[in-house]
Amino acid sequence: MSEAVLSPVRIGRLSIGALGILALALGTLQSVVEPALPLLQRELGVSPSEGALVGNTLLVTGAVVAPVAGKLGDRYGGKSVLVRLMAVVSAGGLLAGLAPNLPVLLLGQVLQGVMVGALPLSFILVRKHLPTGESQLAIGVVMALFTGGGMVGTLFAGPIAEGLSWHWMFALPTIAIIAMTLVITRLMPHDPPVQADNRIDWPGMALLSGTLLAFMLGLVKVTGDGLPPLAVGAIAVVVAALATGWVTVERRAASPMVDLRMLAKPAIWHSCVLTLVITTSFGMVAFLLPQLFAIPADGYGFGLNTTDIGLFLLPGAIAGAVSDSLGGVAARRFGLRAVLIGGAAVTVATVIALVSLHTAEWQLVVAKVLIAIGAGVGSTALLTRTATAVETRDTGIATSLLVVTRVIGVAVGSQVAAAILDAGADSATGLPTESAFATGFAMAGLVAALSLLVVRMTKKGVQA
Repeated sequence: MSEAVLSPVRIGRLSIGALGILALALGTLQSVVEPALPLLQRELGVSPSEGALVGNTLLVTGAVVAPVAGKLGDRYGGKSVLVRLMAVVSAGGLLAGLAPNLPVLLLGQVLQGVMVGALPLSFILVRKHLPTGESQLAIGVVMALFTGGGMVGTLFAGPIAEGLSWHWMFALPTIAIIAMTLVITRLMPHDPPVQADNRIDWPGMALLSGTLLAFMLGLVKVTGDGLPPLAVGAIAVVVAALATGWVTVERRAASPMVDLRMLAKPAIWHSCVLTLVITTSFGMVAFLLPQLFAIPADGYGFGLNTTDIGLFLLPGAIAGAVSDSLGGVAARRFGLRAVLIGGAAVTVATVIALVSLHTAEWQLVVAKVLIAIGAGVGSTALLTRTATAVETRDTGIATSLLVVTRVIGVAVGSQVAAAILDAGADSATGLPTESAFATGFAMAGLVAALSLLVVRMTKKGVQA
């Protein structure tokens, strides 16, 4: 009880640096699958949809765990929950590093998925220990390093997989995560819980987790297996029932997991809608590009190996890291609405151009850079706005909901793109046709264009 009333200790550069390096290692572990996906598909003997499942299994777990982690961090303190989550991530990384087959690899990905909860927990720590202005900068730094980890994973996944084996892609970042967790345990001061006298809303947590899990698994099944309409309808009914039950419980709970009044704020729900649209388009392109790079060069593809794919994706990863660090700053200087419109316009123009301009490597590299900038600046600006638009006691749950929205958007995008490639596969070779990629890029452009419509429809909320 006494801990709840103590003033938080201001954290120094070493503690922020430790959080940042941990985010870098987590981003690396999350990103190694993208450039190595064609290699994994070949070595494990799986289709594009099953390959998308390797990456999206992590996202499924992250979508379920992030809001729970954020709420527990608000309740018990960000540091203690973060350390426990990293133990689970480490176990998953080591399991993936030892995986002999696809089922074991998927189990490792499930455990690794709790890493998504590290982001809202990091935001809790910087929000509690730093003034508002400095906390916004620190949030941008953590997000930038998490995205920068994507750069590291993209660059080194190929050489590691081809020089050692794909198992080491997971093992090496895991070793770094273990080391940095030990450093944080020693350096980071304990942050006092904000609501020490309130009980945890376990029914609300269970229903929200069940809703997200049913949605994510349903998404994977619908886009990958071609379920009959009755099965699709059944999945939709289950998700709707769980969501309705969750809303009912939250409205009656004395201390709800998510205060529905908070969700009703324009700053929150507008951010969630826009983030979903932005990241869905980005997820589609992020899945399509490495697949196109790997298509044999005797047709319309380039026949690149994992190392080369990583090198060509690297500029986009760098652009994403930079744009993530500048999203909040750009929104403060130019206004959130201007940042969102600019990012969406760049994304739409770029993806539509890809429909016809995808015959040279440089075209795909430039496209990935522009899309990473557009999506990164917009989504991070929305995240920093959300982190400072709620009370300190709600930082974890509010930011975790937005992180979950990002995860869902990327998962939706990649699964839809995988389904488009599967549907457009050549019956003789089993490879996607060029028209399937063109269709995928066109769909990604249409989704990105929706963000412009959403910004216009929610003009007042975006300016709030």
